[in-house]
Order: sequence, then C-alpha cells, then structure tokens
Amino acid sequence: MADGADGHAQEVFQVCHGPCLFLLSHLFRIESVCDVSPTHVDHCATKFSIPHRTTDPEETIDHPKVDVVFILTSDEIHAPLAIRSLKAGKHVFVEKPVSLSIPSVQSIIDAEKEAKGAARVFVGYMRRYAPSYVQAFKREVASMPKILYARVRDFSGPNAQFVNQSGTFQVKGADFPAGAARERNEKLQGLFEEAFPGQEVTDEKKKACRFLGSLGSHDISLMRETLGFPEKVTAFTANDPFYNAILQFRNPDGSSYSVTYESGIDGVPVFDAHLSVYGERKRVTIKVSCCRCLSEESQHLRLQANHGAPQKQYDSPYVKALPIVVEVEEANDHGEIQRRTVLSSYEDTYTAELQQLHECLVNGAEIKTTVEDAIKDVQIYDMMYKAWRA
Repeated sequence: MADGADGHAQEVFQVCHGPCLFLLSHLFRIESVCDVSPTHVDHCATKFSIPHRTTDPEETIDHPKVDVVFILTSDEIHAPLAIRSLKAGKHVFVEKPVSLSIPSVQSIIDAEKEAKGAARVFVGYMRRYAPSYVQAFKREVASMPKILYARVRDFSGPNAQFVNQSGTFQVKGADFPAGAARERNEKLQGLFEEAFPGQEVTDEKKKACRFLGSLGSHDISLMRETLGFPEKVTAFTANDPFYNAILQFRNPDGSSYSVTYESGIDGVPVFDAHLSVYGERKRVTIKVSCCRCLSEESQHLRLQANHGAPQKQYDSPYVKALPIVVEVEEANDHGEIQRRTVLSSYEDTYTAELQQLHECLVNGAEIKTTVEDAIKDVQIYDMMYKAWRA
C-alpha cells in the first residue's frame, strides 16, 4: 500500500484508512507502507504492525503480497501511481479527487483497459457508500414525482481541531528528500495547464482547481449520484476561500430546475454541510461533511415532508461504534405529530466503503465509483471554469 507525499496525505491514512483496515483484519492485511518521509513510514509500520516499509513506491507496488494499492497521496501523483500499479496487475484504491484534469483522468481510464490481470480501480468517495445515503436518502428522493429545486452546501471549519481530538495520535514527518517540493509543484503545474488549456494559470485559478478537487469533489459527486449530470453551469464565482455556482438540471418529464452550489472554509469549528432536494410536497436533506480533504464531523440526514419528517444523524467517524439513528416526525390521521427513532446502522462511512471494496475485488461486485464515473466530476469543474471565464 502506498501512502502520502505531503502532510495531509500522511494524515488520512493514520486517521481514517489505517484504523479501518486494521479493524477489518478478517478482510484485509496491510502488507506494505510507503511514504517519502521515513518518520511517517516508521510510525505507521509500527502502529499498524505492517511488515514491509519503504520510501520507494515501486517496492510497494511490486510487493508479491500486495493485491490492491491504496493511493492516498497528494493529487499530482495519483495518475502516475495508478497507471504504474495497473501495469503491475494490481487493483487500485485511489482517494478522490482521482486527478485535477480531464486528460490526466483519461490516462487512468486508458491504463485500466489495458491492465494486467484485469486489475480494476475503485475511487474513494466514502460519502456515497454511507448506509443512510444509499438507503434512506436516495429512497426518499426517488419518491418525489418531480424535483423543483436543490441546494448543495459545504461550509467547513478548521480540520486540525477535530482530527487532533480523534484519538488516532497521528505523526507528521517533515523529513522529505531534497527536491520533493519542487517536483511536486512541477507536476501540479502540469495538471493546472491541462485544466486551463491555452490560458494563463493564475493563482486564483490554481486555488479554485485545488478547492473543487478537494472539498468540492465530495459534494459534486454526491450531487451527481442523486440528480444526474447537469445540463449546464449558468454561473460560477470564486471569492477564495468561498465558491458558488448555479447549475441547471432536468426532470424526466422535461421540466428544468436549478441547483445552487455553495462551499467554503473559515476559521469557525462548525460544519454546515448538506444536500437538500425540494419537491412539491417533500423536502429531503442529507447533512454530511468531508473526509480526506478537511474533516468528516457531525454528519446528519434530515428528511422533511408535508406528512412526515424523518431525521438521520451521523456521529463523528473518528469515534467508532456510535449509533446512527433515524428520527421520524409525521402527522397521523388525527393531525397529531408523531416522533419515533429508528436505529439504522453502527457503521462509519469508511468501514462501509472498504467492505464494498472487498466485495467488488474479491467477489466481483460492480464498482460504483469507477474512474469513468469520477471523470464526470472533473468535467463539471471544467463547465464551472468556462462559466467563470464567460
């Protein structure tokens, strides 16, 4: 398994994937860990009892006991490592964003088609595997005859305050090899030039690209699975660190509706993140927050309808075994309000995602979050850039 090349990539394995994989020992064994920081490699190998440690990704990819390579690195080396792994016949789990430009993502798609041993790629959109989303939220939205409006919001506070209280006691190595930062910046610059072809790549564009690929990818991906692919982006504004867009969608009956996207980061340690869908007689809201790029704290699902308002709340995924319940409010035949609580699942979203990964790679189940699926996010980013420029 290959891990990060920057501080944040180091963090996601220690806080999220490492503990989950360790607890899913009946499904997975962590055989190798790789990072450019020896301090980080040694810490993770010791903490998670990983037998092989290295700072050379080739060693992890070619390790005879490694069946699936987890690419939890910074964005600019997702594609090179994924392609190298596929050529070696290894399955790939790559964290979102799969990459930042359409050509880069397409290169992974092409490599997967030619992969040795029919190796497959699973993109880590953990929100889309949450039991509450897959079951309750999508079911409630599907019951709407027609959508009138939808809203996507993700306002996020500082991640460190929550991660530092997660109980995972992560260590961040700073002993990177000479030239690592320069090499990373050069690769990032190449992705920016692909994302904005024939344009001056300003700092403003770089920030927008990184933002949409990090925090934005959660929301855009969840929006796509819920509503489909937008017909157009009518407006996009970038006022770093906040970003807004208006998108147009169409119902099966041909009627159109708008979706507003609003997202940003401030210094208030509160998460206000949700996807709301409005119908004529029902409102359905799933309140979620981020995983890899910022945090995933206090996830909530609230379903509001004229004759019922079931509510679902996720507790922090950094604390295991907290119950996830559905709160239901509905009017009975007497016009009275009834409230009930339904216990749906104790599983955190990462555990649900990794169990599905095992089902796909071992038992041949269909992968929902493929690279072909993930490229649609980058296509929407491109639509936003064009609306922004216009």
